[in-house]
Amino acid sequence: QVQMLESGGGVVQAGGSLKLSCTVSGLRFADFAMGWFRQAPGKEREGVACIDFKGQNTLYPPSFEDRFVASRVNAKNTVYLQMSNLNPEDTGTYYCASARSAFCGVRYRTAASYEYWGQGIQVTVSS
Repeated sequence: QVQMLESGGGVVQAGGSLKLSCTVSGLRFADFAMGWFRQAPGKEREGVACIDFKGQNTLYPPSFEDRFVASRVNAKNTVYLQMSNLNPEDTGTYYCASARSAFCGVRYRTAASYEYWGQGIQVTVSS
């Protein structure tokens, strides 16, 4: 049984930073790319980052590439999302997900490219 547990969310003031973690069990973690998604209230889930199986390559949508950094430690079965210069529009539930392949393909922002999902963690940015 695959389990994915996010942590590190919370409330932060605008301009602040947070680092999310996602620890995975029941999966050959080092074989798969990992993604981060978020869902704001009333909006669709959107991909914000993808990191390949070795952690050597990352992809971000243009609006996130200057503020979000994904990393991973395969020995710990954990993937991270460092978020900086946060603003209230970043408020939402953040999810980690394991990709269906080792690499972040052109559809890395698409939920269907991922197989297993965490339960999500809340991030609230106050103005």
